[in-house]
Amino acid sequence: MSIPAQASGEQDAEPDGPEGRLRRFATIWSRAIFPLTATSLTRPEFEQHLLPLARELSLTLHAHPFDASPAARIGSALVDAHCTDPDALSSTLGVVDSYLVLYCGGNGPGALSTEDARARCARIQHTLASGFSQALRERTLAEQEAIARSALTARSDAEQALHATEARFRAVFKDAAVGIGIADLDGNILEINDTLTKMFGGLEHHVRSHRVNEWVHPEDSPQVWKYYNELVRGERDHYRVEKAYYRNDGTVLWTNLTVSLLRDPEGRPQYQLALMEDTTERRLLNLRLRYEATHDALTGLPNRTLFFERLEKVLAAKGGTRFGLCYLDLDGFKAINDSLGHAAGDRLLVEVADRLQSCATAPGEMVARLGGDEFVALTTGPETADAVDELAGRILNVLATPIRLDGRELTVRGSIGVVEGPSGERTAAEVLRSADITMYRAKARGGNRFELADAEADARAITRHGLTTALPAALDRGEFFIEYQPLVHLGDGTVHGAEALVRWCHPQHGVLGPDRFIPLAEHTGLIVPLGRWVLEESVRQANFWKERHSDGGPLRINVNLSPTQLHHPRLVAETVDVLERSGLEPGALCLEVTESALIGADDDLLKPLRQLAEMGVDIALDDFGTGYSNLANLRRLPVSVLKLDRSFTRGMQQHPADPVDMKIVEGIVSLAHSLELAVTVEGVETGAQAEQLRLLGCDTAQGWYYARPGAPDRIHSLLLADAV
Repeated sequence: MSIPAQASGEQDAEPDGPEGRLRRFATIWSRAIFPLTATSLTRPEFEQHLLPLARELSLTLHAHPFDASPAARIGSALVDAHCTDPDALSSTLGVVDSYLVLYCGGNGPGALSTEDARARCARIQHTLASGFSQALRERTLAEQEAIARSALTARSDAEQALHATEARFRAVFKDAAVGIGIADLDGNILEINDTLTKMFGGLEHHVRSHRVNEWVHPEDSPQVWKYYNELVRGERDHYRVEKAYYRNDGTVLWTNLTVSLLRDPEGRPQYQLALMEDTTERRLLNLRLRYEATHDALTGLPNRTLFFERLEKVLAAKGGTRFGLCYLDLDGFKAINDSLGHAAGDRLLVEVADRLQSCATAPGEMVARLGGDEFVALTTGPETADAVDELAGRILNVLATPIRLDGRELTVRGSIGVVEGPSGERTAAEVLRSADITMYRAKARGGNRFELADAEADARAITRHGLTTALPAALDRGEFFIEYQPLVHLGDGTVHGAEALVRWCHPQHGVLGPDRFIPLAEHTGLIVPLGRWVLEESVRQANFWKERHSDGGPLRINVNLSPTQLHHPRLVAETVDVLERSGLEPGALCLEVTESALIGADDDLLKPLRQLAEMGVDIALDDFGTGYSNLANLRRLPVSVLKLDRSFTRGMQQHPADPVDMKIVEGIVSLAHSLELAVTVEGVETGAQAEQLRLLGCDTAQGWYYARPGAPDRIHSLLLADAV
């Protein structure tokens, strides 16, 4: 049972495998910090000690959802391993920054984008540094506080031990790595060591000239002075806080401050002992890491992380706060990248970012880059309906001025989706989704404009997305079915055939017509397997009619062919395969192709249709008259049937019939018959309309006047009715 596990481990340990890359990262890490570590381990042993820490870093990088907190434990583990030299932290952060993504970025279950990986790496560095500093501080403070307490307590010992105790205390007090100060209960400073003097600028009298309670800073937490007053009253023995001080030159010193109460032998409060650790550099490092994690490296704008924090804060606000959001996507930016290169595209994005920042300078306004060529602008306040419209207008105006790049003048256009409303009603994700949908609506309407969000349009877009994602599984689950609409011969009223019309029985939305999902299937490419399924089912049904109802049953089935299917390289082969397997004659099949799909078609596109026509399959030109095609092109198209669009015959429903429509239809029928083409009319709804079309010479018709699309057995019922 252990053999497969060993084989798997050996495979993972291959140099290019995940375990091999992880071991290389641990090797680089150990080489960087082993010389700075006070340990009895050999370097190979130390590398083995770092390996589980490296594995935890890799797991943290790929965690979903992302959580950098485990990196703090790794920083603490370094201190436990005696890697306490300050350069050990610096070297560790350098190794993580340079090699973590390189060697461990591909070790997770899913690929990370470069931008996301770098942002996660920065957060990991920040958290690791905090964990290291926290562990080192606690270790140092515990040692120093214990030493200081022992030294101060020794001062009240017996006279014969006073000299030795004083000497020990002075040695510890003077050489301590943290600042130490002693004050009386009134706050008067009695003693300070050299470290504390240096922390405050190096001049002892500047420190001694102050009382403890004078060192107030605007960023003091409310608890600081509450704890202080409790301590000097003897109500608490110690407290620990983060506190800032002003140095004499006006700069700010940040410290981790621990204050302890020293009592006399009778237990009465006597002195206060302060231990200060200078955290200014670490705080600056944290601020730098925080900035890098929340700002876009290219443009300097706030990134998605910071923008979401700001938006969530605005949406959680109360008291009548409103917000307005502009979601901008540049039009045609991909073409600039492809033609001029990504370096030029980056410079263009920097210029766009600068212009956007100039548009959002009012209080409550901000601009951020979400990624790629997508930007957002946010405005807040009691009234934002007009403000956000003005903001969107300013953005389009500043983009209108051409940008000079490498000697070229580039015109930048953008599409903007605008969302405005009160806080407290939607989440940040919902607001961004609505803005994104609205932006694409602006882009679909030509771009270089902004559109306002519309709840109904959002719902339609979300429904379209849901239908798109559900399409593949729907075909596998058999949710599609076919209804058939009869094709009636206008001469004698008999059923000549039927058109197959696919329907989707959706679990939530009920029965959907082809107009709801065929465009989505075209867009996703699912139209090819769906079209083949429709062809197979329709041909099978036609063959069934032929075998069971030889007494005049419909022998021809019309199946729609989409533009994507027309370009599919196996169209002819798959059609032949379906016909051969079913046993249906090619002449019983008619493929309907829309006129718009054949406008300007070259010989390569027409070749498969010609091959099918030569086999005997009828080709119908559907929706004829809507594509503005050149009538002379009919001579070169391999079609045998024209299906006249219902827009030409709608005027015949009234009495008297529209004479213009009559003339148009008469001309089309005459032209078609002169080219030996049959004419089928769609949308026949009245008997008068059917009679007019018969008199004009149309061959076949379909519409609600005869029958609505329905189940295949209804076709036979209609045939029997005709026979009677």
